[in-house]
Amino acid sequence: MKYRFSKSLEGFSSSAVREILKLTQGSSIISFAGGLPAEEFFPLDAVSEAFTRVIGGGKSALQYGLTEGYKPLRESLCKRMAAKNMLVTPDEMLLTTGSQQAIDLLTRVYIDEGDVILVERPTYLAAIQVYQAKGAKIVSVDSDNDGMILEDLAAKIAQYNPKMVYVIPTFSNPAGRAWSLERRQGLLDICRGADVLILEDDPYGEIQFDESESYPTVYSLGGKAEGGNVVYTSTFSKTVAPAFRTGWIMGDESIIRQVARFKQSADLHSSTIDQQTLYHLLEHFDLDAHISLIREQYLDRMKFMSGLLTELNWPGLKWEEPKGGMFIWVELPEQINAADLLKIAVKEGVAFVPGATFYAENPQYNTMRLNYTHTDKETTVLGMKKLAKAMESYLQNA
Repeated sequence: MKYRFSKSLEGFSSSAVREILKLTQGSSIISFAGGLPAEEFFPLDAVSEAFTRVIGGGKSALQYGLTEGYKPLRESLCKRMAAKNMLVTPDEMLLTTGSQQAIDLLTRVYIDEGDVILVERPTYLAAIQVYQAKGAKIVSVDSDNDGMILEDLAAKIAQYNPKMVYVIPTFSNPAGRAWSLERRQGLLDICRGADVLILEDDPYGEIQFDESESYPTVYSLGGKAEGGNVVYTSTFSKTVAPAFRTGWIMGDESIIRQVARFKQSADLHSSTIDQQTLYHLLEHFDLDAHISLIREQYLDRMKFMSGLLTELNWPGLKWEEPKGGMFIWVELPEQINAADLLKIAVKEGVAFVPGATFYAENPQYNTMRLNYTHTDKETTVLGMKKLAKAMESYLQNA
């Protein structure tokens, strides 16, 4: 049979991270590629106890649920958000299958083919995929360590009249940036004045290494959901465990209502048993203490990997130690193509993500993203030795 696939596949590429992870599954390859939390810190006992409470509630725990999500969990999340000066009601929130689905659903309800979306340079590759599949025009805004450069943001809003701006202002993926307060407020003000919606993606915000620092969400600067121009999404994947595939999206009730309509056609609702388990976990487990633990451990691992990068002593090697999150963004010497280096590295037994895949256009080929959270120190040392050997081989054959 001749299969007639949709036009949405034209120009649509598979996720580089997913392809690399498939390559490393069941192999001896050390992976710095995926955004994987450290399994040894998953709260297994607490999750088991929470699940037991859910099952103890009877057979109704296995029934269909609301498209908007388990209401007690939404109510608990509203309280957690309020502690971050983020005012939201359960009717202004919807539970999703990870924050990835939140990006997809909002795109479905808000973006038409040909609409312009502004993004950071570089930005989250899976968001690029979603926008490509919808047929949107993706335009990068010049960015530095403090976030989007406001002059370029204003200029591109004037030039392209975008429908939406997508940002990860707190410990961004892939660059690990923490936007300054000036850039956050500037983004909000410029977009509000131009009637442009902001999608704030915040999966890493709670993995903050210095608790004395303040990184207010753009959503919190906007005041409230009703009538606001910020839609916010986050997830339990990084703070509890990815397997729950539970995230949330919040914003003006009229937006959430439309997102719920599309979610009904996508999967009816996300896993209710997972949502109920997370609710009991929040009620009976000190999640904040757990987050403090992983912050401490991830900071240690980040510093350790950064030290190993220093020891490599490659001419032209650049990186900034992130203030939180899960990644170190590395700029290699100009003559290095990270995709070609990866081919050699995999043969040596180590993997990373080439940075070019994180650019909406005009990629920088001499960049790569390294995850420091998943591997222990012994494995990290071995992986960096393999990476150094791969670079040596690359340069010899260049």
